[in-house]
Amino acid sequence: MTAPAVDPELPAPHHHADVSGGRLRPAVFGAMDGLVTNIALIAGVGGGGVGSRTLVLTGVAGLVAGAISMGLGEYTSVRSQNEQVKAEVAKERRELERHPEAEARELADSWVRRGLPRELADQVAQALRNNPREALRVHVQEEMGVDAEDHPSPWAAAILSFVFFSIGAVVPLLPYLLGLSNLWVALGVGGFGLFLAGVFVARFTQRRWWTSGLRQLVLGALAAAATYGIGTLIGVSAA
Repeated sequence: MTAPAVDPELPAPHHHADVSGGRLRPAVFGAMDGLVTNIALIAGVGGGGVGSRTLVLTGVAGLVAGAISMGLGEYTSVRSQNEQVKAEVAKERRELERHPEAEARELADSWVRRGLPRELADQVAQALRNNPREALRVHVQEEMGVDAEDHPSPWAAAILSFVFFSIGAVVPLLPYLLGLSNLWVALGVGGFGLFLAGVFVARFTQRRWWTSGLRQLVLGALAAAATYGIGTLIGVSAA
């Protein structure tokens, strides 16, 4: 069989990335947080003039504590959000069962306000009443802006946050773990990691790779400068 001819005037098929926040958000947020947290932590402790062994111990403790905190926080956050959405969906389901005409009219009114002709809006809203599952999905989408059936996994969010925070947090520790006891080398490696993370994010946001990388580098540098200054002041006063 020959393939069907393609009309050259029709637009080429295209696909969109998943922008619902599913797995990209906890992974990116975890990695960025791990990098910035441990870069700032190492800068602050290093500014206080502690030895390399203490600095590494502090960095490892920050990695473990931060990864656990991120994982638990993401799990609780996503699960709570899912439970709230399910409660609101159940409320909307009850309203559709008790007041179908009023709900159909409300849906049609929202479409009319957005420019749809009244007759067409009423026809579509009434047609949805014959398909309760689809009616619920459309009402939830229109009124709350969420999908009634597609919910992110709290376990996936927790695991991704834990793993990527750990990866980000270990980057500025690498020079010490490899035997290079130099704070500025560690901060430089951490800054390079931040720049690469920003470049990676640019693949999904369509921003210029270098502006995205520099943005993350500057934000991390500001955090490191603040904690380094505080660490230096405390170290001097303690001495």
